[in-house]
Amino acid sequence: MKAKQCSRRQFIQMTSGLLAAGTLSGCGQHVRRESEPVDLDEMIGQMLMVGFRGTRIDASDSIAVDIRDRSLGGVVLFDYDVRLKKAGRNITSPEQLQKLTTQLQSVSDTPLLIAVDQEGGRVARLKEKYGFPASLSHSALGQHADTVTTYQHARIIAQTLAEAGVNMNLAPVVDVCVNSDNPVIAKLGRCFSADPQHVADHAAAFIRAHHELGINCCLKHFPGHGSSTADSHLGLVDVTETWTEAELEPYRRLIQAGAADTVMTAHVFNATLDATYPATLSKATIQGLLREKLRFGGVVVSDDMQMGAITQHYGLETAIEKAILAGVDILVFGNNLNYDPEIVQKAIEIIKTGVKTGNIPEERISQSYQRIQQLKARFLQK
Repeated sequence: MKAKQCSRRQFIQMTSGLLAAGTLSGCGQHVRRESEPVDLDEMIGQMLMVGFRGTRIDASDSIAVDIRDRSLGGVVLFDYDVRLKKAGRNITSPEQLQKLTTQLQSVSDTPLLIAVDQEGGRVARLKEKYGFPASLSHSALGQHADTVTTYQHARIIAQTLAEAGVNMNLAPVVDVCVNSDNPVIAKLGRCFSADPQHVADHAAAFIRAHHELGINCCLKHFPGHGSSTADSHLGLVDVTETWTEAELEPYRRLIQAGAADTVMTAHVFNATLDATYPATLSKATIQGLLREKLRFGGVVVSDDMQMGAITQHYGLETAIEKAILAGVDILVFGNNLNYDPEIVQKAIEIIKTGVKTGNIPEERISQSYQRIQQLKARFLQK
């Protein structure tokens, strides 16, 4: 492991007693330049973002081992453990969360993506009951004719994340409120409007507030979940008969404006776009539509690969290979709907085997790695 040097911010945190003495390794980080040599294992590790259990970590925890020894590129935090049906999974207070993110960064040679779903309203991991500021839902913000209120509330969210050491918000949702009875989008207040332009305007204000505080954002759920009638957490969702190209308009506008850091795919099936695979596994949808037609050159993030829409129809090896070949750069395993402390090791081995057998071109891995490093260089390098 390389010798590490601490940034001023990390040194202050360490000397303030935020890290348990002797528990974790040192803290200097850097984003690799394109000219620096990098092996396949490290490139693959950077393509994974996983969830874990615990409000603190030490050197022997599986997540620490994955970050330190397997070059894990990102983690996603939750306040509630779905499998155990209990609160307090990773987040219990502002002070605790700040200590946890410091510990996580301290074991990583390169800046770690630390992500949460902090959309506002009902979908907020940093809740008021834990001592964080209250937040409004997208639908509540979208009711305002202008975007000033959205910007102001997003600024509070971004400030809260920055203070907590969270550097990636898996938001905003840019799904268009096509179906007002949508159980996982509209019914939860997760869409700004039924007007695509209104959605894009509010999303742009939301993103601008985050960028001002160094937080990167994720547009979701591509190519559109707003017209669905079911929840992809529970099983495959078919939007063939309900989806329209108007649902692409927020993506088009935000990409053209340079406001799209990352885009999250939806596990929705749309025969109009791909007669065989859901969006996350669809080359026609990701490479053809998102990259070539909409000209998005940034990082593509999968929705949780452990959701029913994927696991009920595809084995782990098939799902991982298809997602990478389709163009996904970061594979998310929330480890919440399902829990597997060995998922990082398993995913790495599947991807390495795919490269060795020729099923996955190594160039495809390198493309994702470079996009991820460019994202980290833009937001995380100090």
